[in-house]
Amino acid sequence: MKQNGTVHTITSTRTIEVSIDEMGDEHVSTSVDTPLRADAFDLNDEEKIEKIALHFGEIMDILGLDRTDDSLSGTPRRVAKMYVKEIFSGLNPANFPDIKLFENKYQYNQMLVEKNILFYSNCEHHFVPIIGKAHVAYISSGKVIGLSKINRVVQHFAKRPQVQERLTMQITDALKRVLETEDVAVVIDATHLCVSSRGVKDVNSSTVTSHFSGQFAQEQTKNEFLKYLEL
Repeated sequence: MKQNGTVHTITSTRTIEVSIDEMGDEHVSTSVDTPLRADAFDLNDEEKIEKIALHFGEIMDILGLDRTDDSLSGTPRRVAKMYVKEIFSGLNPANFPDIKLFENKYQYNQMLVEKNILFYSNCEHHFVPIIGKAHVAYISSGKVIGLSKINRVVQHFAKRPQVQERLTMQITDALKRVLETEDVAVVIDATHLCVSSRGVKDVNSSTVTSHFSGQFAQEQTKNEFLKYLEL
């Protein structure tokens, strides 16, 4: 949860308060924006696929894999296409979902909660999967969006090399901008394979991050939202 320049992260049952600059226990200094070079989009998708395939083939060679084997011969391009077109497609702002606002004709002025949005992302430190669920809520300021668009915003930012704290804030900031309201809440509960499949190999813990803004920063509204997540 970001309040007064901090984000609250819960790993298992421990709450850690961290500065935005530090972004969590053992995380390198970073920012809310995904670190991108100025020339990040000078190459088109096909050019990126060709270059990544070339370099991934070299990685396979260094590992000692025989790329003449039928099972491995197409792997470099498959991996490259997966990176550009699928799991890292959210890096390109051109891929942000097309979202249209509609008048809140029902005059529904309570919170709308979309929970259990399954997503797959990748840890930017080891490029291994982050698997989690996002729970999102907002209070209309007079405009609404289709429910599927909330899911699409989550998926867009998940499809990047990520840090969970940043992912939480990017989803929140995008929804505040799209919905034209400050009243947005996001909670993410995720498992990091960089923790469970390597290093400490802790398969039981998960990490929870949250961001509450506008009315959701008030205890009563926040607690109402969190109560819905228990259902």
